Amino acid sequence: MSGPSPANRPNNRQKPDKQERQLRQFEHFPNLVSMFFARALERGDAPFLWSKKNGQWQSISWAQAARQVAGLSTALRAIGLTPGDRVMLVSENRPEWAISDLAIMAAGLVTVPTYTTNTERDHAHIIENSGACAIIVSTQKLARTLLPAVLKSNQTHTVIGMDEMRVPTGALTFHDWHGLIDAHPAESAAVAAGATFTRQDLACIIYTSGTGGAPRGVMQHHGAILHNVAGCLAVIAEDFGWGDEVFLSFLPLSHAYEHTGGQYLPIGLGGQIFYAEGLEKLASNIEEVRPTIMVVVPRLFEVLRTRITKAVEKQGGLAARLLSRGLDIGAKDYSGQLRWTDRPMRLVVDMLFKPKMAARFGGRLKAMVSGGAPLNPEIGVFFHSIGLTLLQGYGQTEAAPVIACNRPSAGIRMDTVGPPLLDTEVRIAEDGEILVRGELVMKGYWRNDAESARVLQGGWLHTGDVGEFDEAGRIRITDRKKDLIINDKGDNIAPQKVEGMLTLRPEIVQAMIIGDRRPYMVAVIVPDPEWTQEWCAANGSPCRAESLSQNSAYRTAIGQAVERVNKDLSQIERVRRFILADEPFTIDNGQLTPSLKIRRHVLRSVYQERLNALYHS
Repeated sequence: MSGPSPANRPNNRQKPDKQERQLRQFEHFPNLVSMFFARALERGDAPFLWSKKNGQWQSISWAQAARQVAGLSTALRAIGLTPGDRVMLVSENRPEWAISDLAIMAAGLVTVPTYTTNTERDHAHIIENSGACAIIVSTQKLARTLLPAVLKSNQTHTVIGMDEMRVPTGALTFHDWHGLIDAHPAESAAVAAGATFTRQDLACIIYTSGTGGAPRGVMQHHGAILHNVAGCLAVIAEDFGWGDEVFLSFLPLSHAYEHTGGQYLPIGLGGQIFYAEGLEKLASNIEEVRPTIMVVVPRLFEVLRTRITKAVEKQGGLAARLLSRGLDIGAKDYSGQLRWTDRPMRLVVDMLFKPKMAARFGGRLKAMVSGGAPLNPEIGVFFHSIGLTLLQGYGQTEAAPVIACNRPSAGIRMDTVGPPLLDTEVRIAEDGEILVRGELVMKGYWRNDAESARVLQGGWLHTGDVGEFDEAGRIRITDRKKDLIINDKGDNIAPQKVEGMLTLRPEIVQAMIIGDRRPYMVAVIVPDPEWTQEWCAANGSPCRAESLSQNSAYRTAIGQAVERVNKDLSQIERVRRFILADEPFTIDNGQLTPSLKIRRHVLRSVYQERLNALYHS
């Protein structure tokens, strides 16, 4: 149904006693499905899920969503799925994603979210490893990559399509998503009453890259996500006040951060979720929707800072001067160096500059919460200076995923990730590793006992991150033990997988990729000497390293090998640019360990400047 204009919706803060009752209620929710149906009963015909159709925001009410969840969950059982079965969910962010996820869980099944950027091989691995019995896919475009993997599977034969699509007849059983709901009307109350599983029961398996390359399935139970929601909800209620919260969903729901923070937290709050139209329309969506809370990754802040700075500089005059003074005042305020002589200019900035910046974000934004990847403190100070509250959080998929978050009441420091969430134990091991214990910690990796035993010891999650507590009890991340790249969008990339695939090419003998906090992967490549000799002979070129490094035809041949590897990688794993190494990686030059593992820190020190240049040239 259509709803009121987002700009005209009220944002009345709830009475403290109601907030306290709802906070206490979280202790008694047995599962995520019960939480949803309880909120749906409270909210009734109020708008819940919003998406843009024909240029207009259209909403689905809480009551409508509850009926659709009830119908789809009933249908999933009717087509033969039984409790504990895994159902893969392949879709972009949209209302049907949330409804499907809740319906899968309401039927006692387990959701297996996957990225829309996955390759056929990625899908095949997850289908095989998870043992998915059915798949829900949104569009024909996504089905093109998915269906070949399904057809090669021996166990998945049921496909449910949200949109109209063509599928091979005979080989698969296909169901229309909307048709299933229409054919199985069900009472929300009855389905809610049937959701008798507990907080210990498995809710979803979220695949995340491991250091060995193959994605591992993190088993998140209902209690883990509920624990996260309760902890985040407490931050909002205690530090900002709890009202009619409006979220703009932008990050992929297949990512644990958005799954919990962008879907189940709004449900716990009884809030509204708007699904963004994409990065290119994000700025206009923010102004239209006027969100109160945004869950984002550092890369988005970098993009927004660049756009804001360019827009203001283009205006010139007073606007540019106010930005310059605002950043200066903000930096002093953050560092505690604001002098009394700065107060008149601060007043000018507060009155003339900050309201305009706030209007760019809808005018009622309480906080933007950054997670999924480390935040550059400089970015945080910029947003602090323009009057927006930016909170950096910390977590892992294995912890559902939020472990800690900055909050005003604890004092926001951009070089920390804040104190641990409510009822979350964190301690620092003797070697500096951050250890976590609590209901938020996963039960283990799906069908991977050895890796589960390595990461979970004595009830503590060994995060692989190194850190410390500051004097105020906030966690500061200082290093990472685990060999895993986290790009600027918070995606995990296993370098060994990509490097191994590169070195399988006859043209390449060694490779190292980087991309931590960056928008894409770049590489240092050592060409294979035998292949190089053959290439030189075939092309009449002298085989000297210094001349070959400048030979465009030679570099093109190496680049073609990289592109052949890229075809089998997901978008986030692909190597976009590369440099050629000065010499092979060896034990003698310190670039290999005695066991022939790459010494990444040594290679980075040698090539960092040239690798950094690949992002700017």
